[in-house]
Amino acid sequence: MPELPEVEVVRAGLAPALAGARIIGVDARDPRALTRHDGDAVSFERELVGRRVTSVARRGKFLWMPLAPASATARRAIIAHLGMSGQMLLRAPGAPAERHERVRIDIDHPEHGELAVVFSDQRTFGSLAIDELVPTADGHAGGWGSAETFVPSQVAHIGRDPLDDAFDDAAVRDRVRTKRSAIKRVLLDQTVLSGVGNIYADEALWAARIHPESPAAALNERDVTRLFAEVRAVLLKALAEGGTSFDAQYVNVNGQAGYFAHSLNVYGRDGLPCPRCGRPIVRASFMNRSSHYCPRCQRLS
Repeated sequence: MPELPEVEVVRAGLAPALAGARIIGVDARDPRALTRHDGDAVSFERELVGRRVTSVARRGKFLWMPLAPASATARRAIIAHLGMSGQMLLRAPGAPAERHERVRIDIDHPEHGELAVVFSDQRTFGSLAIDELVPTADGHAGGWGSAETFVPSQVAHIGRDPLDDAFDDAAVRDRVRTKRSAIKRVLLDQTVLSGVGNIYADEALWAARIHPESPAAALNERDVTRLFAEVRAVLLKALAEGGTSFDAQYVNVNGQAGYFAHSLNVYGRDGLPCPRCGRPIVRASFMNRSSHYCPRCQRLS
């Protein structure tokens, strides 16, 4: 599943094309792509045609595109979640349909002219919706890419991500240390902090020398502070390399893959030597997925 770096690469690619653009056509050809939308395909299409997109924002793994208000009170946005295989692609107007195309939104930008924004999703776990924007609980901007202090109602419960300027280290650290669950499970809890998935949790825990099964409550302030620093470091490095691509399902808006898979230290490297100590990396079952760690560098406390 795409994590923060992959979704941020998509957001950054969409923003220049969508911010300020007017929606001139919508083709919601597969209702499975609208599972989060409160309405049918016809209502989705009808509400969007003629509206102007003001920006492209992100919190954690969610994207949203605020719409210019249609009235003094209604604040709405297109919200997107990529699921496991969703793609947001920019295509020329009239371009042939993508193999797993679910929704196409035709836009007209004052500088770039007409473009098509295609939502393609092989496994159909991703979705688009039109959602109400609500004020943020802390009064800060909703997420990356927008200065507005609003967030979609479907995203309001999602914690801020560690790269967000409004991320409160002390408050999140204190919350983490109240959890009796394994620290990796806490990292994956999107209500505590968002954007971190299986890949980057394993990488950050290895860098911080913390075993994924260590109880969060057993970690001291120094441990959690170090872990936050390593989470940020791995996310920023992945972002600089365009995200992690293991197959053709994750690509940016132009269909290009990311390169961070070449920089992974533990994830997917079971049996290979730890880059730090040389001991073989271990792969263990974890929440219907896998954890990868070094048994020497990351001792269970």
